[in-house]
Amino acid sequence: MSIIKQPLLFAGSLGEKHLYTLYDSGANLSCINPEYLENLENPTQLGRIRMMGTAAEGHYIEVTQRVSLDFYMDDVLLSDEFLVIPGLSEEAIIGAATMQKWRIKLDFEHDVAIVDPKVAKMQLV
Repeated sequence: MSIIKQPLLFAGSLGEKHLYTLYDSGANLSCINPEYLENLENPTQLGRIRMMGTAAEGHYIEVTQRVSLDFYMDDVLLSDEFLVIPGLSEEAIIGAATMQKWRIKLDFEHDVAIVDPKVAKMQLV
């Protein structure tokens, strides 16, 4: 099994920073470690607490916050909501829903994630 990780520039209302990001097609939602939100964005409370399952059988993590962030892949501006996961082993994870939304392709042969710039034409010209 291959793993694709790459540094991505994340931007929020408080600033920008590069986070080493894992692309995980097995994770439905995108996540971020709360330690990396300082000077990036203030999280908001979820309406209902979510219990997220972990790799350990019967072990769950309580998730109470989310954050909306912009991120850049190959200078292409993308955005999504990230669940704030205490104790997350990665700085950030791009999950399957985000990959589907932006049509991100994973190329395991070359260990890269690819985004088509045409899907991100949100800006008015």
